[in-house]
Amino acid sequence: MDAVQALRDAGQGRGGMNYDAAVIGGGPAGAALATHLARAGRSVVVFEKEAVAHDKVCGEFLSHEGVGYLESLGLPVDELGALTLSHVRLAGTGEPVTARLPFEARSLSRRVLDEALLRLASSAGAEIRRGVRVKSVTGTMNGFALLPERGSEVFANAAFLASGKHDIKDFKRERGAHPECLAFKTYWRLQPEEAVALSGHIELILFRGGYAGLQPVEGGRANLCLIVRKDVYADRYGSWEAVLDALRHEAPHAGRRLSGAECLTERPLAIAGLPYGFLARSNGWLWRIGDQAAVIPSFSGDGMSIALHTAHRAAGIYLSGEGADVFQAALARDLSAQLRRATALSRLLVSPMGQKLAMNAAYMLPRMLSFGADWTRIPPRALDRAAS
Repeated sequence: MDAVQALRDAGQGRGGMNYDAAVIGGGPAGAALATHLARAGRSVVVFEKEAVAHDKVCGEFLSHEGVGYLESLGLPVDELGALTLSHVRLAGTGEPVTARLPFEARSLSRRVLDEALLRLASSAGAEIRRGVRVKSVTGTMNGFALLPERGSEVFANAAFLASGKHDIKDFKRERGAHPECLAFKTYWRLQPEEAVALSGHIELILFRGGYAGLQPVEGGRANLCLIVRKDVYADRYGSWEAVLDALRHEAPHAGRRLSGAECLTERPLAIAGLPYGFLARSNGWLWRIGDQAAVIPSFSGDGMSIALHTAHRAAGIYLSGEGADVFQAALARDLSAQLRRATALSRLLVSPMGQKLAMNAAYMLPRMLSFGADWTRIPPRALDRAAS
């Protein structure tokens, strides 16, 4: 009797339901993985703690790698209303600097993207359980036992942790190399002339202790997502309103963009303790994907692409019959250099001296912005390994 059948027999004897794979989290990584596995004929259940579509703390920037992964799944993002981004703009205390991106990117809200991916996973044959948290995951001789907050215990041959930026009990991530930041996100309706000026651009705006990303998203809105160092927030700001006021006054460009703008978010979405620079190491049994596998600093805009990359890699390795330890080792080879570079740059961008150096470099050679965007992408060799 093989391990999968033994697990199923054990589950049937205890009144549980049985699957080849259980995925905790229905974001881009979890839903993409479920789609891959279901299309390969595996039985898959996805636990998504939110019952309905919702917004998340995310810059919502899709680099060309992410767009490629989505299209390979059969999800053309332009049909979902994604906007094209072709330029990057850096702003601080002086006039901004603009450069062309080294690739054509897209902007699409997580509310739209996540729901489209969950529908795709469901149509592929995955079972999606909405509004259900997983209380515990326990390793057994033949697989895993998952206890949801409601319903019967579930048994699976493999368990994939895809809970995004939020840790779950007993499976907290390490701190990461650059963990000292808070993140906030709001949506805005800009004045018409400012919306036109922002069109096609991702803007990185520096202020005391942090940086903000501003880009258009579908529906005529602008996504303002920013991070700030915890110590600066505690000593200097103390509230979201004070951070926003500093952004407007310390960066005149941001002040112009937000002048007369309407905030569409009742209060900002926020998250603390972001483990920037974190890269999961092998634990021999649990598969970590998405932000549970690797967390890249926000300015890079590659978080969603990395999430989709981890899902693609995990699916290929699992379907080949290899385990989580092989996957985590492969992911370390794929992403470690990228994470180190992005983390070092992010540390610079939240320090006063680093911000001055970044702006001076951009003024002297605007192409540095394009180079920086290219330098913090998933390496081509890693994409080649994922495709093989």
